[in-house]
Amino acid sequence: MAEHGFVDIVVDGRPRRIGVTRVHMEDDAGKSVHDGFKDSDRFSYVDLNRSGTPLIEIVSEPDMRSADEAHAYLTELKQVIQFIEVSTCDMEKGHLRCDANVSVRLKGTEPFGTRAEVKNLNSFRFLKQAIEFEVARQVALLASGGRVVQETRLYNPELDETFSMRSKEDAHDYRYFPEPDLVPLRIGDKWLGEVRASMPELPARKRARFTGEFALSEYDAGVLTATRAVAGYFETVAAVSGNPKMAANWVMGDLMAMLNAEGKEIADSPVSAQNLGQLVNLISSGELSGKLAKQIFPKMFSTGEPAAVIVEREGLKQISDTGALEKIIADVIAANPKQVEQYQGGKTTVINFLVGQAMKATRGQANVAVVTDLFTQKLG
Repeated sequence: MAEHGFVDIVVDGRPRRIGVTRVHMEDDAGKSVHDGFKDSDRFSYVDLNRSGTPLIEIVSEPDMRSADEAHAYLTELKQVIQFIEVSTCDMEKGHLRCDANVSVRLKGTEPFGTRAEVKNLNSFRFLKQAIEFEVARQVALLASGGRVVQETRLYNPELDETFSMRSKEDAHDYRYFPEPDLVPLRIGDKWLGEVRASMPELPARKRARFTGEFALSEYDAGVLTATRAVAGYFETVAAVSGNPKMAANWVMGDLMAMLNAEGKEIADSPVSAQNLGQLVNLISSGELSGKLAKQIFPKMFSTGEPAAVIVEREGLKQISDTGALEKIIADVIAANPKQVEQYQGGKTTVINFLVGQAMKATRGQANVAVVTDLFTQKLG
């Protein structure tokens, strides 16, 4: 279906380009099951449940030089596949599988070493662990004068090691043959153009736009583009609030924490992106303090109501009117003569205590900046 492509990754701040040999379709085969049955010590079973099911295989060039690079490559591939809605990539359900071909060679030599293919990798963490073990195994084998044989190995996550399954055939031994019932498929430029036009913005480009357009850090941009749903939610919050940085902090912080605690995905969030954007806007405009927003957000999460409705019902609007605050400021000054004397004597940090007393008197509803200015004016 495609060949001679590439995937760009970044590992430890260094960009790497991993070649893609080809993308092809094939039929899934039966598989041998060597454990899980009471007589598995004597027999192997054959599972034909997925036999004949179409699958897409992506064959990569041997361009990865570490387990971290393999992990980053698979992560980027998974994100692309999810963004274009080809698959959910749920590894536990078999929607995404990975085999790793691992070989080592002496530093400075050109030819690749003999490779071993590691199968049974059903999580990104196991992929990384299996590669690290296999590299160490092959290095130790060669260092002791042994020889790496071409074979298929299985990874046992409980033991964190690989073990031999069977000798590995070369490509011609697999006896590949074309599917005789499939006629040649001709793809025209018009159709290709329509496909390109309908594709969403892919993760790498979206990350670059988030760092450029919204001035987000690379880390934040990476978190906010982990899935298409998260990216879309954040962009709505940023647009409604007019404050992308604060929007990013609320999405990655309070929202994600509550979703994780409830075991919910962002698509199931009780707080809509529109409502969260309005909350962030209230903070940005000074109508709501950050402290009050922290009290309001859990109520938004439990009820699904907009912030403005909760603020109005519970009388939580921030007090910024100087006339309303001056009496409170005067009462705090009168009640704390010692701190006033310290402030006027040059210990200016004590103003934080006085501001705190005013915030306490207003149940956190006073505008901190206005309160601070009033204290500074009153105390000289």
